[in-house]
Amino acid sequence: MTGSPGLWDRWGEFQKYNAQGMKGGEALIMELNRIVYTSGISSPVTSKRGMNARMRYLNSAKGRQAMRDQGITDRAMKNWYKGKASPSAENRQKIDNAYWTRRRENLIRSGWLKRHLENNGSGRRMEIYPVDQSAVPTPRYRPNVNQRSITVRYIWADLVDAWAAQDEGLIDEIWEDVISDLDSDYAAYAYVSSVGIGA
Repeated sequence: MTGSPGLWDRWGEFQKYNAQGMKGGEALIMELNRIVYTSGISSPVTSKRGMNARMRYLNSAKGRQAMRDQGITDRAMKNWYKGKASPSAENRQKIDNAYWTRRRENLIRSGWLKRHLENNGSGRRMEIYPVDQSAVPTPRYRPNVNQRSITVRYIWADLVDAWAAQDEGLIDEIWEDVISDLDSDYAAYAYVSSVGIGA
């Protein structure tokens, strides 16, 4: 496990007593995914508007390659773009997968996600929701592990790079940097229920 020696072990004893949560790094990954997915086309792929918007977005060499990577044939694409056929439900799902894959790549490549999170150097407000202790026996309950709200700066470029590379170990280290600014009991936030980024 990456991070400072013992960070996860110190929390581990607490986790034994039915506290529910996930590693902070996992919560960061989920929140970055949410930001990306809520910044794209909102109409579902099952609607005509949503389908047409995705097809326009993917109408480029790299967009068509993204569809091929999902198992869509050139012949099918040609027929769709010429209006000779409509995608089946299965192919609509493949088109949706291709769209989100390509959009994720574009947000990373263009630097938009880093700039958005860095917020002109001001950083972003992060809400940290502690683990759910509702099933923890009273003698083991930690009374002062509360929701925290902090402004986070400087980590965003490294976080996006680690997220793009799917480097969970580095994301764990970045999470440790985030929580080390809380207080002496920062190890209580090694695991969380979720995090929210004001972006």
